[in-house]
Amino acid sequence: MAKNPRALEYEDGIEWTEDIESFDYVRQSVALSVSTRRRPVPWSGHGRRVGYAVLRSDAPSGDVPGKFIRRVFWVKDYDRSEQPNGTYKRSAPSEAVDPRTVAPGVWGELTERAWGAPLPDA
Repeated sequence: MAKNPRALEYEDGIEWTEDIESFDYVRQSVALSVSTRRRPVPWSGHGRRVGYAVLRSDAPSGDVPGKFIRRVFWVKDYDRSEQPNGTYKRSAPSEAVDPRTVAPGVWGELTERAWGAPLPDA
């Protein structure tokens, strides 16, 4: 995932729609054209949305008037939370972050917990 610094500038909070304690990792993406600052980020991608960033009321539009840049957090049906012994038993997808490292204005990080094992050498 390319980190877009504009996505973090006006974040006011992170709204989790599911208990993050049940996730070793979630996928972190940036939605570029959301039509709301605070309501849930619509999700039509594969998997399910489990959280999203909430923007301050003074957050400006992105490149398109009336559209905002926001982070969204989600899981796929074959992620470790759904299939503990599946594909990501001892690894994680490229956009994975430990939800415990997510905060307003702070990119989530890949931790050993999120990876499911000691992190490979970078």
